[in-house]
Amino acid sequence: MSRKMSLLIWFVVLAVVFSGCTQEAEVPEEPQEAAVVEEVFEEVDYSGTYIGYSWKGESKGTPLEEATQKIQTIIKLDSEGTILEADMLFWKFIDGHWATRQSGYADVSVDFCIEPSSTTPGEAHKNGISMFDITTIDLMGFYAAAVNDDGIVAVAILEPTTRHQFEMKLTPDYDYSTPISEVTIDSGVLVPTYRASSKGVAKVNDWSDYADKDIFSMNPYAHVMKDRGVFKGLNSKSTMQELLESMGITFVDGKPQPVDEVHGFHSNGGWAGNYNSIGEYLVGKNALEKTSLVNWSIDYWGKNINEDNFFGVDEVAGATRTTQNSIDTIAGATVRMSRESASYQRALVEAGILKEEDVIKGRF
Repeated sequence: MSRKMSLLIWFVVLAVVFSGCTQEAEVPEEPQEAAVVEEVFEEVDYSGTYIGYSWKGESKGTPLEEATQKIQTIIKLDSEGTILEADMLFWKFIDGHWATRQSGYADVSVDFCIEPSSTTPGEAHKNGISMFDITTIDLMGFYAAAVNDDGIVAVAILEPTTRHQFEMKLTPDYDYSTPISEVTIDSGVLVPTYRASSKGVAKVNDWSDYADKDIFSMNPYAHVMKDRGVFKGLNSKSTMQELLESMGITFVDGKPQPVDEVHGFHSNGGWAGNYNSIGEYLVGKNALEKTSLVNWSIDYWGKNINEDNFFGVDEVAGATRTTQNSIDTIAGATVRMSRESASYQRALVEAGILKEEDVIKGRF
């Protein structure tokens, strides 16, 4: 083999060897950026008017359409859930039509010839004889007075704890400087003539148990009469003239002046006063934060909510069947409030703030 041919073969071998050792290095791929997922929260507009109900008989299976008593709450919200307006109505089906307990309507007449007589308390309860003929939707907190041309005064006051209408017939020569503390049942001047309800906090079995009581001292819870409304500031030491003046009777030289009749609602103003107070309490609050009128975290209320979310249906040790605070009020009201709270919560259900299973159904 010639020398040139040997060199050529040598170069070919070297080319093959070096070509196998000089493969192109792999270029790493640039890292891909992770996809960014933005979570979009849709802003809820709560603006609108919403209505909720609670009703008598719900715990026994009565549907709203068949109820004869119902509480209606109407709230108006802005876009953020702030309560702009709030109204509450207690409806009763009476004589074939619906009427509200807080209508304030009353028609009063007085027969001065009648001598008022007492109810017969106990299981065989019987009403007495009244000087007054009163037509109104509800007597809670009601009072009335009249003075005839002979100077005879007739007074009727619905006492809140016994739920009795007490009457007084005062003669023309009556001494109106007499302190209220002396006008007791035992005196014969203060006469319980009519029981408006059997559900009062004070259960009367015998009036002799109340012989020394005046209109303001029947029960400690009667403080609502003196704390608010037309009788605010009065007490058992006040005079009978002061009592009658607070009711709208005018005196001249210590004598009451004739008037056909005056009437109204004492304490927190009856149903109208209480429900107006609830409305005033709610306006300006945010419904997303104020989801109940009653603070159910308080044990003696919260412990009496059963597995079906009904309050007060059962007797539970250490708990009460009544949500009420006549001293500090609940949402501005002195009345029982579990029913009202349920009605309010159902308005929040309509607004999409609560679900139906969140509603704590109150006791009628």
